[in-house]
Amino acid sequence: MKILLADDHELVRDTIAAFLSREPGMQIVVVADFAEAAERITKEGPFDLVLLDWGMPGMDGFDGLARAKTLNYGSPVGIISGTANRTIAEKALAAGAAGFVPKSLPAKSLVHAVRFMAAGEQYAPIRFMTEKEDVPENPLATKLTKRELEVLGGLVEGHSNKEIALALDLQEVTVKLHVKTLCRKIGARNRTHAAIIAKEEGLF
Repeated sequence: MKILLADDHELVRDTIAAFLSREPGMQIVVVADFAEAAERITKEGPFDLVLLDWGMPGMDGFDGLARAKTLNYGSPVGIISGTANRTIAEKALAAGAAGFVPKSLPAKSLVHAVRFMAAGEQYAPIRFMTEKEDVPENPLATKLTKRELEVLGGLVEGHSNKEIALALDLQEVTVKLHVKTLCRKIGARNRTHAAIIAKEEGLF
């Protein structure tokens, strides 16, 4: 089974690739952005499964999904993300994604999801798709709105305002405002400081 994994977050990409590489018969190709993914699909495809990070450079949301599906000759193309919400997941599935995989998914479930999608089935974790999107019971979280928490999650992952905007289906200027507001609320000097505070408080 030949799988292409495209994700600009090196630690996440390498961790997922390591999990999958342990599985018998799985060959993993990793790239860091959509442009490189498109190039590898063109040269080496079709892959049995292509996994695209929703917020990586060049992805461009649903346009990237559609282009990857075309390049991969209709073979499965799934979405992985640490920031996209349930609405984005539902839209991606409706647009023909082979599945939606949160980066928080346990390793065993990830392997199951990959095999499921590669077999031509559509995957989405039931808990993610059905659970109430409540604010976590964390002292820091109580200071922020749900949207500010989602933006902060993007900052923790090192994404730019543009990438966060694509992941959350927002305007980039709106994300900038959320960043400014959440920094003020949690006493952060800047976006990097906000990400550090979030990690120290165990929010992500």
